[in-house]
Amino acid sequence: MSPEERKTVRVPGSLSLFLSRLDEEYNKSLQRISPHSIDYVMRLRDETKLVELLTTFQRYYERVDERSDAAMLAELKVEHLYYRHDSLSLQIDAAVRQADPAADHTPDADTEKVDMAKQISDLCIYIYQNGSDKQKTRAMLCQIYHHALHDRFLEARDLLLMSHLQETIPVTGDISTMILFNRMMVTIGLAAFRLGKIWDAHQCLSDICSGRVRELLAQGIATGRFNDKSMDQVKAEKRRQIPYHQHINLDLLEAAHLISAMFLEVPNMAAAGVDENSNSRRARVISRTFRKYHDMYDRQVFTGPPEQTRDFVMTATKALMKGDWKKCNDLLCSLEVWNLVAGKNSAEDIKVMLSEKVKQTGLRTYLLAFSSQYDSLSLTQLCEMFDMGKNEVHSVVSKMMINRDLVASWDQPTETIVMRKVEPSALQILALQLAEKAASLVDANERLLDSKTGNYGYKDGDNWRGGGTQDNRFQNRSSMFSGASQSRGFRSGGGGGWGTGGGRGGSGRGGRGGGGRGRRFAPSRSTSKGNRW
Repeated sequence: MSPEERKTVRVPGSLSLFLSRLDEEYNKSLQRISPHSIDYVMRLRDETKLVELLTTFQRYYERVDERSDAAMLAELKVEHLYYRHDSLSLQIDAAVRQADPAADHTPDADTEKVDMAKQISDLCIYIYQNGSDKQKTRAMLCQIYHHALHDRFLEARDLLLMSHLQETIPVTGDISTMILFNRMMVTIGLAAFRLGKIWDAHQCLSDICSGRVRELLAQGIATGRFNDKSMDQVKAEKRRQIPYHQHINLDLLEAAHLISAMFLEVPNMAAAGVDENSNSRRARVISRTFRKYHDMYDRQVFTGPPEQTRDFVMTATKALMKGDWKKCNDLLCSLEVWNLVAGKNSAEDIKVMLSEKVKQTGLRTYLLAFSSQYDSLSLTQLCEMFDMGKNEVHSVVSKMMINRDLVASWDQPTETIVMRKVEPSALQILALQLAEKAASLVDANERLLDSKTGNYGYKDGDNWRGGGTQDNRFQNRSSMFSGASQSRGFRSGGGGGWGTGGGRGGSGRGGRGGGGRGRRFAPSRSTSKGNRW
């Protein structure tokens, strides 16, 4: 053995696995410490040290040409950086340096000029070249999240569509990766909302915000009366929780989801109300969750001043449907959640965007609801009513004409909108009747399928709880029906009794779907054995 080799001390074990274990223990410590204590803040300061440690050993592995270990450390480093906004990242690093001025945290002198987007992009490119499939997927999700966090919506959307992650995530089998995917989708939806892309925001937020948001984002554990989870499942779910400083504010998320749904549904409900009176076509539902909340708000006997975010949005919806767009704008802009958005002047930009969207939605709702009462409308009068410029009104009305939402034409010399009365032909009436019957058949099949899978109550907002006639579907919401009663008693029109007593429904050919025994079942327990009569 040479003298050089004798000076080398070989230690058994893997340094990369040791760092991975250190990262896990750091996350566990953040989960155990109360986020409202000073200990959590003190522990959070160690994250910068951990990132520097990962950077040092990543360079070491690159130097010894062990690329797989270097890619693993790069992926761990990305997961500590992707959720930071640029306005916060520099402040965090500066605070750490002031707290420990003696330590040499960064080898570079120009740390304040580091471009976080470029740094994360370089790390992700290295992972794409040398990492495993799981590491590549998580790096892609982190990069998309970081783009969306800084309102780079188009870059985030292009990366998501090119990677086809929405098709491969369900078959990965890794729950932590699925949670990261949900966080990424929510962040893209919030980015689209901040930029005024209402349709895109609603498409990104509707799936996650319609159900158990806390569980899907790993920001809490569902504790309820009908919780069937074992102790091992609860412990595993606690280990997957996201640290508090990475949480996405649920009030902000609910506000963005409901407001985007409001901008889409209010004109839709106005058009459906006109069409329902004329029996021309079936109403099309865009957001069933919004319709459910709106129906619940309408059924309240006494409605006080709004307190929660949902109350503010529902009150603004009622004002907008009545044509009071100024009250709607004041209610939406008075929400305090806009101050939680990171970035310079972000709250003011959101309020300006909301004012523009409220005016446009109010104009569309007015035209859809009252266009049948007019032969013509003046462009100048519409501009005065909604405090909009002529170009904006002309743009909104022209889009409605192109989309066939408004049957009218422009009279350019007089600057008026001339309404056209169009009656459907006999063939169109028959086609609409066929579409209504097909849609009712689809609803019936969905009810039957939900009785098998246990999804009782609102099916994303429908007001039925199993069988029963059309007239009885809004009565006694506490009833729950078994799969046997629906499959055998559907054609009868009766379909079973109510859940509080012993009903007697189910007449006709399907009379075997008799009245219920008054039992109630949890949605998670409604198996074929649990739905007994």
